[in-house]
Amino acid sequence: MYTGASNFVEGVDWVFKLLFGISFFFLLLITATMVYFVVRYNRKSHPKAIQVKDSTALEIIWITIPIVIVLFLFYFGYAAFQPMIWVPKNAMQVKVIGRMWQWSFEYPGSKVATELVLPLNNPVKLNLHSEDVIHGFSIPAFRVKEDVVPGKNNYMWFTPQQIGEYEIFCTAYCGVRHSYMGTKVRVVTPREFYTWLKALKVASAEPIGLVILKKNACIGCHSLDGSRLVSVTFKGLYGKMETVATNGAERKVKVDDEYITSSIYDPDKDVVMGFSKGVMKPYQGIIKDDETKKIIEYLKTLK
Repeated sequence: MYTGASNFVEGVDWVFKLLFGISFFFLLLITATMVYFVVRYNRKSHPKAIQVKDSTALEIIWITIPIVIVLFLFYFGYAAFQPMIWVPKNAMQVKVIGRMWQWSFEYPGSKVATELVLPLNNPVKLNLHSEDVIHGFSIPAFRVKEDVVPGKNNYMWFTPQQIGEYEIFCTAYCGVRHSYMGTKVRVVTPREFYTWLKALKVASAEPIGLVILKKNACIGCHSLDGSRLVSVTFKGLYGKMETVATNGAERKVKVDDEYITSSIYDPDKDVVMGFSKGVMKPYQGIIKDDETKKIIEYLKTLK
């Protein structure tokens, strides 16, 4: 028997079909009424306009019927939504981390993966966290979607019911590489899952400088792999000679400790040519001096 990719597919699809059916019925009804009125009351048939008296009964009908329909749809919509709130006590916990522009999934034991792998027919709760801006975690095949908001502990749960691979998307525009922020959820048998989980490596601790950069959303504008984003890439940046605009004049500077510190606290002072002023906010009072040193030490490693 076909049950859908998750336990929410049937309920969500039923409400969608109901809403679509009612909308389609009224589309036909209103269109047919419009055509009837155009033909029945055209100017040739009624060259002289007459005043149409109001009808209290008609007004009651066109107010009452939409209210009843809306309440009807609300009931079934709420009935389909309510189960999405109550998480089973035996649900497996997975932490989902969203950052520009990547998803990562942390399993028990500090094991981290870049794809979501789940056991068939086991309920799972995804705890949603963002390290920078608002993202939207969506698995269309499972009929689930939830905002991933910095500082807010959102969650979703579901039970995967079919083996296979399904797309994961970010549904909130989160920057220039928003369209690249996708990955997959892979549903496998429980035996395959636990074999995979056992082989998954424990996440190694990230350099403190990288942690500070991520915490302050720096890698949303500065790539780590050499690609061009909103501003210069961090890869190979330290020690490089750059042409910058200072007070409207071009000059050459070496990217050293002094230049990086100045760029963090006064980013519009020396802007690399080809990039715009006013994009980066000053981090004076936000990133401390010792944190700046940790950032510099990390940038030295990005050759």
